[in-house]
Amino acid sequence: MSPNRVHVLYSTRRYFSIPELSSESVWMKDRQRVEEILQSMSKDGSNTLQVISDFDLTLTRFSYNGKRCPTCHNILEGSNAISNEARQTLDDLLHTYYPIEIDISRPVEEKLPLMVEWWTKAHELLVQQRIKKDELAEAVRQSEARLREGYECFFDCLHEHAIPLLIFSAGIGDILEEVIRQANVFHPNVKVISNYMDFDESGILRAFKGELIHIYNKREGALLNTGHFEELRSRPNVLLMGDSLGDLDMADGVQDMKNILKIGFLNDKLKERKQSYMDSYDVVLVGDASLEVPNAVIRFLTGNK
Repeated sequence: MSPNRVHVLYSTRRYFSIPELSSESVWMKDRQRVEEILQSMSKDGSNTLQVISDFDLTLTRFSYNGKRCPTCHNILEGSNAISNEARQTLDDLLHTYYPIEIDISRPVEEKLPLMVEWWTKAHELLVQQRIKKDELAEAVRQSEARLREGYECFFDCLHEHAIPLLIFSAGIGDILEEVIRQANVFHPNVKVISNYMDFDESGILRAFKGELIHIYNKREGALLNTGHFEELRSRPNVLLMGDSLGDLDMADGVQDMKNILKIGFLNDKLKERKQSYMDSYDVVLVGDASLEVPNAVIRFLTGNK
């Protein structure tokens, strides 16, 4: 590499206010634009910020010790709450539909009905298992689910500065809440929008509540006409975090949005999906990344530089 090339790289990286963004595992298509967004958000103050995040494989790890970590649905699969036959069926559904979910060559219009089909089949199967409400906490405790390294700082810092954290998930809300509750980070500023179980008077799962939430319809518009939505109207700056291209729509419905910084976790199939993620997310974190970069961004935006 020529001396001039070294100087260019050094100057570009030095330009950033957040050193963590200069890591080789951080990809950005337009570094200057990211800096401009951060400076604008910082100038407005942390009281104008809200964080919108996916959960499975975004706030949770993709793998640990070479083994794939479970999603909310997978946590139930690996528990004693369901039969071996149901477990195999759920695994078959995963191997059928997950490749479709991450296939960048298929348009959303084609994938949408298939994602609805996947989630509907999975939920119907879980209802048939007559899962008991008091089995959920143990299922989480016995699982290999793990929040990403740095989660304490992430949740605690947002709570300390009273910054709303909206978690939109196509998973199971009851399981999701139990994961963050057992990690002691389920603070009052956290709002979860997900698929929640409906238990009968005996504590047996009988259905799922409300409209099915899947990867392509989870967004802030779901809070329309609620008190929580009104509270967010004064927070036009958004930090969005996701691990799929479907997560990019989660901020739809934000009123009078001024700035949005989109951080994407590219967990696997890096070569095939690199360009689409670079084109869609402002910052792409490669591999099973920690929350170091989001934490650094939050520290910068809250004045803890």
